[in-house]
Amino acid sequence: MEDKLKIKISIADRVYPLTIDPSREEGLRKAAKNIQDMIKQLEQSYAVRDKQDVLAMCALQFAARSEQHIIDKSDDHQEVQDRLQVLDQLLKQHLS
Repeated sequence: MEDKLKIKISIADRVYPLTIDPSREEGLRKAAKNIQDMIKQLEQSYAVRDKQDVLAMCALQFAARSEQHIIDKSDDHQEVQDRLQVLDQLLKQHLS
């Protein structure tokens, strides 16, 4: 069993101490950086003074990306399924 790693992640001027599996460190640090980058972008684009509002908009954007990814993946899956059905029909016709 791997030892736990203690790290500190900074988000919106607050530090969050975490105890994690070492294999998760890179992903958590990248996620924190993405959040920080989005916070900067939102603060530069909009006159937002309240960190709560900025964090809520970050959460909304990340959740929307995640949901859109699921939708896109589902659409791709359906397209593949449709193509396989067409190929299956062509094979059945050819083998008959």
